[in-house]
Amino acid sequence: MFPFLPLGPFLLQLPGLALLVGVWVGLSLAENEAKKLRLNASDIYNLVFYGLVGGLIGARLAYAGRYLSAYLDDPLSLISLNPNTLSPYGGLLIGVAVSVLYGWRKKLPLRATLDALTPGLAAFMVLFALANFLSGDAFGAPTDLPWAIYLWDEYRHPTQVYEFLLALGVFFIAWKRQLAPPGSGLNFLLFLALTAAARLFVEAFRGDSLLLAEGLRAAQLVSLGVVLVSLWLMRVWGEEGRRSRGEEVKR
Repeated sequence: MFPFLPLGPFLLQLPGLALLVGVWVGLSLAENEAKKLRLNASDIYNLVFYGLVGGLIGARLAYAGRYLSAYLDDPLSLISLNPNTLSPYGGLLIGVAVSVLYGWRKKLPLRATLDALTPGLAAFMVLFALANFLSGDAFGAPTDLPWAIYLWDEYRHPTQVYEFLLALGVFFIAWKRQLAPPGSGLNFLLFLALTAAARLFVEAFRGDSLLLAEGLRAAQLVSLGVVLVSLWLMRVWGEEGRRSRGEEVKR
């Protein structure tokens, strides 16, 4: 695709730039939403920042754990800037754990904090899809459809474009068409369900999926689980909110 932009003697890495812009935009939107919800914007910023730092460190350590002998021979390679030597799932788990720990120590209200993060997360997913388009990652399966793109010696589904358009739609809903009053946590759950549903759809056209037995795609199973859990929590939290409002009316 378009991984680099020549700037004189330098090459600007466009996918990395897209991710950095996504983090910046996401943080700005999260801080603004935090102020609307009367949360401490600095706490929200730090929650995301520490989560990102912890996630990056965790992603590198998780990757190094898979190739321990190589890193024992060359420990300095742990500080390599190569993004291919990161474990996405390990980084995600550790980053979330760090953010949860920070939020717990700061006694941030769970549901209001999740809703504050929602617009920023939705914006980041748009830029994440753009980064995949620029790098050629998350490529599609071979196809002869008229809108196929030529990539890696094949005409393929433009899954990065599918992903980008769906992420853009989710962002619009998260930003302008919220499900419930901010602070209930339901807007975050809606974002989570829609994002997982989008991944469930796009994964059917991916050419780099992890396949399990009988051709099942691991990401689709995970996405389906996220959708179901999100919908269940939306029902539970929604009923709790209605009960709370009913009790306030009685008083």
